[in-house]
Amino acid sequence: MARNIILLTFLLLSSSLLLSSRASTMGVLQSGTVIPTTPLVEFLVRVQETAFQTLGGEKGFDPKWYVDVSLKFNLSHTQKVFDGLPRKADGVVPVQEFRRFVAEQFDDAGSDLVAHEPVDFVAEPDGFLPMVLNPKVRAWALEVHSLWKNLSRKVSDHVHKYPELHTLLPLPEPVVIPGSRFREVYYWDSYWVIRGLLASKMYDTAKSIVINLIYLLDTYGHVLNGARAYYTNRSQPPLLSSMVYEIYNRTGDVEFAQKALPALIKEHKFWTSGEHNVAVLDAKNTNHSLSRYYAMWNEPRPESAIFDKESAANISDASKKQQFYREVASAAETGWDFSTRWMGNNSDFTTMSTTSILPVDLNVYLLKVELDITSLARATGEETIAKSFSELSEARQEAIRCVLWNAEKGQWFDYRLYDGDDDDSSHPHTWKGSNQNQNAFASNFVPLWIDLFHSDTTLVEQVTQSLEGSGLVRAAGIATSSEKSGQQWDFPNGWAPLQHMISEGLGRSGSHKARSFAEEIATRWINSNYGAYNKTSSMHEKLDVEACGDFGGGGEYVPQTGFGWSNGVVLALLEEFGWPHDKNFGC
Repeated sequence: MARNIILLTFLLLSSSLLLSSRASTMGVLQSGTVIPTTPLVEFLVRVQETAFQTLGGEKGFDPKWYVDVSLKFNLSHTQKVFDGLPRKADGVVPVQEFRRFVAEQFDDAGSDLVAHEPVDFVAEPDGFLPMVLNPKVRAWALEVHSLWKNLSRKVSDHVHKYPELHTLLPLPEPVVIPGSRFREVYYWDSYWVIRGLLASKMYDTAKSIVINLIYLLDTYGHVLNGARAYYTNRSQPPLLSSMVYEIYNRTGDVEFAQKALPALIKEHKFWTSGEHNVAVLDAKNTNHSLSRYYAMWNEPRPESAIFDKESAANISDASKKQQFYREVASAAETGWDFSTRWMGNNSDFTTMSTTSILPVDLNVYLLKVELDITSLARATGEETIAKSFSELSEARQEAIRCVLWNAEKGQWFDYRLYDGDDDDSSHPHTWKGSNQNQNAFASNFVPLWIDLFHSDTTLVEQVTQSLEGSGLVRAAGIATSSEKSGQQWDFPNGWAPLQHMISEGLGRSGSHKARSFAEEIATRWINSNYGAYNKTSSMHEKLDVEACGDFGGGGEYVPQTGFGWSNGVVLALLEEFGWPHDKNFGC
């Protein structure tokens, strides 16, 4: 039965997949789809705005809290009470009245998830990190391993019974959250959570995460940014196939891989058709199909509505304001929210132009999706699917080479689709070398992560030399960019996923120099995580790569702790590189 479902899914999608790969007439910018949000989310945004007017000056005010709360009563009742609140002459609700309203009408943000003891957690798993020989490192690694219990939750029965009272979505399986203000499952975070869980031998928990993400994909047509009703209009970097592939590699569970395959094919279509898909005509008059981020939204993000409205305050034209909101939401879809990488002018946030960029990392993730599906299809006996996706991967590899690779610089660069003269074209974009963004970003080196690139020793050594000279490699890890903008995905912040992908790719190459460099990057990152943990008793969302043991900052919220992907990357790097008895540890 499962085999028939896979074949039917493939037959329904294959013609559109092949059409997407050719993409002969895809325009660069389109009118744009918008997926409407729910009445509950719309109401909670009003509450958030009122909260900001009343309490916004208070330290620690977080707008996301107000769209994460749950209703105690039905929406119409709560709206009626809200509309009846007394207001001052300037329209502001008095503090005491507003606090009373919140206490009486809402359950606290986070109350919709309850603590869960993972069924496969043991204090010290058999075979845990066999190459970690230093007892101090091993003891700390076990502490990081124990944090999975702190981050494990399940959706409350109340959410399943009364979903209309919650913005949290009713997932079928237990979850692992990032931590702190991130009280729900996030898409791309989950890949590195899973890598850590696999190092912790927690295979059932890892599979549960994938089941939840497939549930979101089947329900909404794509894997959501996060498991909240206000995230339904955007996704995040497509790493679901990587999760399935890693779990299959560890467990050999053919049935698991077979059940996941239709979902992976469906997600591939989402990212390679419609507004995500763009055709580029190269100098040899050959069309190439590549993908971009494109959120299906053109209003302020509900979780940050007050910030988005403030950013757009000086944009008078209504259509330009809507486009700005789409660009911001699309930047959130990238996972890099926010960075000068998406801005036309590094000092002007309103020049956000995410949808006009073909990102290196997105297209590498999609190349990996195609390679993963090829491998999983072969493992489950689906040779027709394997052949088709192998051909798609070859086409994308060539597109990446022709459009994004820069042999002179030894890096892959994001590509801007227009420079003011053809942004509304209904024909394929014509490639121009000047449209490559040659600024230094860690994403320029993400292609090293996949075997197709790190198996080429000559290429790896060229890119390694380029990385060494980029200015991104610092005392405590790889900086996200070279631009110090105050945005959290810029200098001097370093993020766990980027350290992991680059060091793992270099470490698995055939180059001795690259492997040595990879181990040094991993060592710096692990030491800095330990330094921060030793000072604060917490794992941190991001770190400052200029100083070992300092956590990062910037962006629209205070630095967060917990932290799912940081824990996962530390465990994955220790599993990959180990730690000898005599190697120094700490800052």
